[in-house]
Amino acid sequence: MGLAERRRALGYSQEELAHALGVDRRTVGRWEGRSTTPQPPLRPRLAELLHLDLDELDALVGQPRAAHPESAGPPPRDHHGSGDLDDMIRRQFLRAITVTSALVALPPDEGAALAEGALRGMSDDFLRMNGHLWQVYQLARAKRSVYPVVRDQLTALNETLDGRPEVEAQALCGAAGDLFQLAGELAFDGNRYTDAAASYTLAASASQEAKSYDLWACALVRHAYVDLYERRYADAVGTLSAAEKVARRGDGSLSTRYWVAAVQAEAYAGLGDLSACERALDEAEKVTGLSGAAHNGGWLRFDGSRLAEERGARYLQLGRLDLAEKALSSALSQDILASGQSFRRRGAVLTDLAAIGARRQDPDQVLAYGGEALRLAHTTSSGYVAHKLQEAGRRCDSPTRPPRVTSPINFRRRGGAATRPHDLLGLRRP
Repeated sequence: MGLAERRRALGYSQEELAHALGVDRRTVGRWEGRSTTPQPPLRPRLAELLHLDLDELDALVGQPRAAHPESAGPPPRDHHGSGDLDDMIRRQFLRAITVTSALVALPPDEGAALAEGALRGMSDDFLRMNGHLWQVYQLARAKRSVYPVVRDQLTALNETLDGRPEVEAQALCGAAGDLFQLAGELAFDGNRYTDAAASYTLAASASQEAKSYDLWACALVRHAYVDLYERRYADAVGTLSAAEKVARRGDGSLSTRYWVAAVQAEAYAGLGDLSACERALDEAEKVTGLSGAAHNGGWLRFDGSRLAEERGARYLQLGRLDLAEKALSSALSQDILASGQSFRRRGAVLTDLAAIGARRQDPDQVLAYGGEALRLAHTTSSGYVAHKLQEAGRRCDSPTRPPRVTSPINFRRRGGAATRPHDLLGLRRP
């Protein structure tokens, strides 16, 4: 994430950030364009505003000019192009899928039958490692900490493809589709939706080549989330319709088709269609009828534990506050969402409950739930939770309501404190 993306994720305009630092807006623009770097006296305040420590700020905007004398030349760069870690991962994605697709297109030769068994064994090894990475991702407070390991796994996948140019590589496509979905989740959590969409597209392509229908459907569902978070609800409905068709060809013992239905409910709620939303939620409820494990804990994690929070979030979208609060409170009481567990899911439920309080002009409820959600967003650096908080503020910012509600992130930069409940989520007493 560059400076501009970080600024937007925290709800600042260039003018607002410049004003907080006492500089001109064009100065911020030059920092974002990397033509200049912030001077040392400004860095502690800039780091505070961006919720970074000084080392993280240096990585984001570069060292002060004094640290790089002209005679030393520019800082070293990755020999493939930009040294940015996200760019490195993106290049690995593109290269891996290009090589994989090329190998799949080649006709098998005499040694293909012998090599296929060995290649499938390597694919199983990759899938086991991918499963471990999904567990690490779920448990990690700061999701970005998983980036280096994902990069190493992609490097290993590339090396395996390079070492087997003569064989059918379909077995590796499933592992690639799995890994691309995890990489997309990392990008999505950082609010880098274009990168996330690219990763999910690659995941869908690799999964299709592997004829892994559940994996393919899940990649389409994740792609639909990009449309949902950018409020392109009709586009999401189209993508989810395709996911539904693919999921029907998958494993009926898995929860894939019911996850599709749960996300369809979100798209219909965005379109204001209560009937279609409730039909989709009722379909998603059927996940409780599955026997055995309904998910794999990796790229498919939907189970009955998510139903209450999904239903509550959809009722909130539709303005049915009493129904939403009942469902969300039920969700929050589950062990899986207890304090210290599932930070993203807990943060999302807390944000929705805070939004209900804001709509009711109840600052005590806003403080009780929104304060913890803000702390989770800050502690984990989760763009997902931050986005939920900003969306909660925007939903409440309506000319039909007397109090003004602004971006929740503004609460910190206005100099407010957690003991001022009417400032949380920008709620102002009339």
